[in-house]
Amino acid sequence: MECTETSDGLSRMYKVKVPASELKARLDARIEEIRPQMRLKGFRPGKVPASHVRKMFGQSLMGEVIEAVMKETSEKAITDADVRPASQPDMHMESDMEKVIEGQEDLAYHMHVDIMPDFEPADMSGITIKKPVAEVDDAQLEETLDQVAENNMKFEPRGKTAKAKDGDAVVIDFVGKIDGEPFEGGAAEGHTLVLGSGSFIPGFEEQLVGTKTGEQKDVEVTFPEQYQAEHLAGKAAVFEVKVNEVRAPKKPDIDEEFAKGLGIDSLEELKTMLKTQLQQELDNASRAKAKRHLLDALDEKHDFDLPPKMVDMEFDQIWQQLQSEMDAGRVSDEDKEKSEDELKDEYRKIAERRVRLGLVLAEIGRIQEIKISEQEVQQALIREAQRYPGQERQVLEFFQKNEGAMAQLRAPIYEDKVVDHLLETVKVEEEKVSREELLSDDEE
Repeated sequence: MECTETSDGLSRMYKVKVPASELKARLDARIEEIRPQMRLKGFRPGKVPASHVRKMFGQSLMGEVIEAVMKETSEKAITDADVRPASQPDMHMESDMEKVIEGQEDLAYHMHVDIMPDFEPADMSGITIKKPVAEVDDAQLEETLDQVAENNMKFEPRGKTAKAKDGDAVVIDFVGKIDGEPFEGGAAEGHTLVLGSGSFIPGFEEQLVGTKTGEQKDVEVTFPEQYQAEHLAGKAAVFEVKVNEVRAPKKPDIDEEFAKGLGIDSLEELKTMLKTQLQQELDNASRAKAKRHLLDALDEKHDFDLPPKMVDMEFDQIWQQLQSEMDAGRVSDEDKEKSEDELKDEYRKIAERRVRLGLVLAEIGRIQEIKISEQEVQQALIREAQRYPGQERQVLEFFQKNEGAMAQLRAPIYEDKVVDHLLETVKVEEEKVSREELLSDDEE
């Protein structure tokens, strides 16, 4: 193997050449390795001549040899150069592959790779970080209790002549038909439907507003084009509906009976649970702002060259997300007034900051030998799977078979552990603020 190197900042190019004679020797060795196991018609087991194996399988075997040699030599080139790659190398073939496979030409290729910058993380022990903190007050607790009661509304029968209003519950029997024929899954008896909940097909609930107990009504709707049941998507249907009862919403009293109805022993225990949850939300917001202040301090303390491809990849991801937001009309008025060049310049700086901070945190983690356990990864994997009810197994299988996805799952866990280490290193000054101040986005 011959290897030459050229460099430009953090970018490296390695030109590699492997003689045809070496490839032939490896091919011969590979043939000798598999011959004893070969079973071909007309030959005794394990006695197939090497020349015959080469004639029958030479090209495919040489393909395997070339793939293995390129992997081996590219890794050796990087190891010999004593650098840490910042990304997977881009491989570019220079030889005529057909001639290489035929043994008529040397294997020659070059690869581009960005390397990690060489820097020393700054000493953060003398840095002071502001950490806003807030506590749950009685008003917030009462507001949350009231919301829990709203979400567990009871319904009581209205009079037989009362007309159903938005927010009422109606107990109905219904049969859905398309072109006069009932369809599977389109019928039910004694179903309770809260009008205005949006739980039925668009247009269905609105047509039941004003109905009374005992009334029968044909509800005409059209299934959405993107409906989950493909055989119904976009089709017009008529539902023959009978209203058995109209019920009015009644917010339950917040008392011991209410708590027990939620499966909790007492009202005091319910309040304690809610207060703990609310405080956890505030503590998470507090840590998030402390982390933001910490990252700002890290960014100010570090200035070094960045791997170009890492910045390009980060920028492309940010820019693609911005384009999606713009297409959906969800871009800020401030950004709307900027030219594309101004936006690209601004978001490239954001990409550079993210890459720089990522490298700093990774280097601190490496020096401090910070690790994440398999248990932490599994817990994160379970949480991710739970975000997709009914598809948990598919989600788990996807991550288990996709190294890139697993790396993305590990990254935030690792980052948080490094941040926790740094928050113990720096001086943290707590500052009491209101809940509204803590949850505001004024620093984003």
